Amino acid sequence: MINNVVLVGRLTKDPDLKYTASGTTVSTFTLAVNRNFTNQSGNREADFINCVIWRKSAETLANYAKKGTLLGVTGRIQTRSYENQQGQRVYVTEVVAENFQLLESRSTNEQRKNNDMNNFDGQGMSNKNNDKYTGDPFSGSSIDSSDDDLPF
Repeated sequence: MINNVVLVGRLTKDPDLKYTASGTTVSTFTLAVNRNFTNQSGNREADFINCVIWRKSAETLANYAKKGTLLGVTGRIQTRSYENQQGQRVYVTEVVAENFQLLESRSTNEQRKNNDMNNFDGQGMSNKNNDKYTGDPFSGSSIDSSDDDLPF
């Protein structure tokens, strides 16, 4: 039988590092993985996939990956069930990560976080400066256009 999963996505929050009663390290995390298509309004949706990783890899992930980190994960899908405090049977489907790869440098990740923090106020509203860009990104002749020329 074949049960292989390959994912590339961003962490939705810092990995949650815990230890079992026997001392085994385990870390749980959620990856936001973009879909390959856009919805009817033209926006790209994402799937939020629950993952778990064990032992030394769990410690390494928790030490180096933080919220927003671009991460590649290989592993397998696993389903399990347990009985919650109300006595109900709960079924869980998750990816058991066997390996992961950080897909951005630490400096790129920190720069993206700083940019995100600078562009939003404490209430989630953008406060990005909307002034026109005055530099020449192509180091050639400038394009002569006005806001009236734009279709939006």
